Amino acid sequence: MTAPRARAPSAPRSSFKLANAPCSWGVLELDAVSHATPALQVLDEMAASGFQGTELGDWGFLPRDPHSLAAALESRSLTLVAAFVPVAFSVPAALDRGVTRALRTASLLAAVQPDALLVLSDDNCTVAHRTLNAGRISSGMGLSSAQWRVFAAGVTHLAQRVLDQTGISSVFHHHCGGFVETPEELDTLMELCDPRLVGLCLDTGHLTLGGGDPLQTLDKWGYRLGLVHLKDCDLAVADRSRTLGKDYLESLAAGVFCELGRGDVDFAGLLRRLHQLHYEGWLVVEQDVLPGMGSPLESARRNRLFLANLGLRDSPG
Repeated sequence: MTAPRARAPSAPRSSFKLANAPCSWGVLELDAVSHATPALQVLDEMAASGFQGTELGDWGFLPRDPHSLAAALESRSLTLVAAFVPVAFSVPAALDRGVTRALRTASLLAAVQPDALLVLSDDNCTVAHRTLNAGRISSGMGLSSAQWRVFAAGVTHLAQRVLDQTGISSVFHHHCGGFVETPEELDTLMELCDPRLVGLCLDTGHLTLGGGDPLQTLDKWGYRLGLVHLKDCDLAVADRSRTLGKDYLESLAAGVFCELGRGDVDFAGLLRRLHQLHYEGWLVVEQDVLPGMGSPLESARRNRLFLANLGLRDSPG
């Protein structure tokens, strides 16, 4: 097993709230794949690895009944942190369906954990040229000004509907394989969306693969920060994918999102910057893998140990 790469000096000791997510066990928002690990086993392993919270994962992976979901979480001392809802915001005809899905998900969040967040994103990996060129998007592959206005208006509208009807706040997750991947695309969306309604879910791995720098993004958009996804990115794997013309899913299978500390994200610097911003939200470890790939429990334990070695101790939540 390859040792983690050398790191900068440790971040200050921290009491950030730390969660993991079902995607670290291969539970991805992809209709064509099945889940390799049963839901309650995922929760068991998450808790056993030292995490305090979880995201919801794919709709229907965890119980959809609020009482059953709350019981499953409470018995493992886990908090429901957020839920991910992808919507094809660039397609006007898709918005009503997206609103329906978002309200369904947000209503479950509100019944179980009213301060949980709805994580909005593009309907990633549904546009062929964006999926093929993930990690190497050029200026001619993006949305036009008119399409950006449609996209941002849809995000703001959906966030307003969710807030009005459920009381749940929304953040937007930039994501490779969708139309909000590069730092410039993220800037455009943040500028066009109402900051009172749409916060930022910063994903360190997706931003790095998309050509950005998490610390620079925090300098610009830290005041909009609502959630942080801790994901590492191996740029050597990304370079090989670029050379071989691999698409997003092939890059995932090659391990572009590796265990924390084995890639190129500066997590010590990230934690220091979050301290400076007085960030009090959740940090969610996400090591995106395909179903059946790797050893999720062992990876979760190593990821937790890596963060402990950076000074991230347990918090009362």
